[in-house]
Amino acid sequence: MSATEPLKSESAEASDTFPTGRLLEAYRTMVLVRALDERGITLQRQGRIGFYAPHSGQEAALLGSAYALAPEDWVFPAYRELAVALVRGASLQSVVDQLFGDSGDLIKGRQMPNHFAFRDQHFVSASSPIGTQIPQAVGAAMAARRRKAPIVTIAYFGDGATSSNDFHAGLNFAGVFRAPTIFFCQNNGWAISLPRARQTKSSTLAEKAEAYGFPGVVVDGNDIGAVYGAVRSARRRALAGEGPTLIEAQVYRFGPHSTSDDPRRYRDDAEVAAARQRDPVHRLKTGLVSARLLDEATDARIWEEARDKIAKAVTAAEASSPVDPLSLFEDVFATMTPRLEEESATAAAFLPKIGGKP
Repeated sequence: MSATEPLKSESAEASDTFPTGRLLEAYRTMVLVRALDERGITLQRQGRIGFYAPHSGQEAALLGSAYALAPEDWVFPAYRELAVALVRGASLQSVVDQLFGDSGDLIKGRQMPNHFAFRDQHFVSASSPIGTQIPQAVGAAMAARRRKAPIVTIAYFGDGATSSNDFHAGLNFAGVFRAPTIFFCQNNGWAISLPRARQTKSSTLAEKAEAYGFPGVVVDGNDIGAVYGAVRSARRRALAGEGPTLIEAQVYRFGPHSTSDDPRRYRDDAEVAAARQRDPVHRLKTGLVSARLLDEATDARIWEEARDKIAKAVTAAEASSPVDPLSLFEDVFATMTPRLEEESATAAAFLPKIGGKP
């Protein structure tokens, strides 16, 4: 079951204003992602999953950008873009299955938890190395243009990735060849434990685009409407052949970089408390209440429903069988080579000796 209705094509919604009729739907997805953060961290601390990277504080940037895209566009994520996948139609169960790496995992347990991939949703596999998705997004955009496919690609990355070689290579190439790519930087203030102020002397990260010959835009990443408008504008430029755009969505990471991180060692509680005053979930809720599109009773039900959906997905994932070990030999070639067939047969004969299934 998708978290949202399917995305609409570019022609179906041409405005740069977030559709009012989808704001409550967006809020439900925000709540779902925030609730999944709560449960994901708990599951990791209990030893039931191996890793989790939370999204709390960045939901508006993720959802605003996701709704601004079209279904045919391709997403090149980092590892904090869960909300984007849900908006594009990935099911909650497939997300939870990936966290557990069970037989329902579309990637067959071959990636770390939180490193999603959804081919049907044009959502490329996330990877841990910083910034590698940036030149990949540019290459895919150039290939699409050669095929005359009217699409864009979007690369998501954090402020830390702007210090990487791939950031320079990707943006330089995109600028020279006017690739139809949107570079979406979620500046959450910290590259794990390194503050943004120690990464660069640039006043903004967006202004780096000027050196590569295309526009850079700073946007309030806690404002879903502002993010939506910026991405819509960038997408329109790209489709018109005007080249890429770098968008810096200024957000704040409420929690740890991942469950392998302890942010209390490098930032104080007062900083986090101040950032929570700009909580994007609370901000959207306040707007919906003011517009009489939401009340407290309905809000409580939305949270309860989200947590119930997650609990059911976790129960189903833990009841699922493990990934078939012999799937290790699949998906490398369209037709398995004789050598792989031999290795697969050897593994099948060996598995019963260690308590596995042939």
